[in-house]
Amino acid sequence: MSAFTFSEPWSMWERHPAGEELVMLISGSAAVVLEESGNERSVQLSEPGSYVLVPQNVWHTVKTSVATTMLFLTPGAGTEHRAVGA
Repeated sequence: MSAFTFSEPWSMWERHPAGEELVMLISGSAAVVLEESGNERSVQLSEPGSYVLVPQNVWHTVKTSVATTMLFLTPGAGTEHRAVGA
């Protein structure tokens, strides 16, 4: 479990082979972008307590332009990263 505050889009994608990840909005507003079957799907989180479950092995990133704090419950073993735009 971790919490982070940020105010700009992430510079990388990540995925978790060990299981699904819970991403919950604490404050601010953000879009969690999921890459599924070659397509991007955006889940907007704008109310504190709103959340998304990121499926196991799905590449995802977060986009925001305001101060945003999110809570992450992550099965971290084997987490992979790649640059946005790669």
